[in-house]
Amino acid sequence: MIAHTQRQAAKHYANVHTTSRMGEDSPHRLIQLLMEGFMSRINSAKGAIEHGDFEGKSIYISKAIGIVGGLNEAVDLEKGGDLAQNLRQLYDYMATRLLVASAKNDVAILDECQGLMRDIKEAWDAIG
Repeated sequence: MIAHTQRQAAKHYANVHTTSRMGEDSPHRLIQLLMEGFMSRINSAKGAIEHGDFEGKSIYISKAIGIVGGLNEAVDLEKGGDLAQNLRQLYDYMATRLLVASAKNDVAILDECQGLMRDIKEAWDAIG
């Protein structure tokens, strides 16, 4: 049930934030936008923790988890082989770590997930 909600959130995010550019952007660019959105949500969550805004922190982390779910759903296991499977596992790991970060208000875990996404994004950007 949670995974379904996460996917819906990611799809909603993608629809809301890319509708006006849908005709202009390639699927490759849309994935980049999701990754950028993830980074932004993590930064916002870290700021919320630092300011004691735990409701805001929960909202931002939930949105980041939703984005990870959407990215995970976009992975093509048939075409991607082992690389795609590893990416799926990494996205699952990140979603789990984000839940722990939220429960513990742990900025270090948010930094870890942000670093992982940064690495993925750099590789993705190199493809374009």
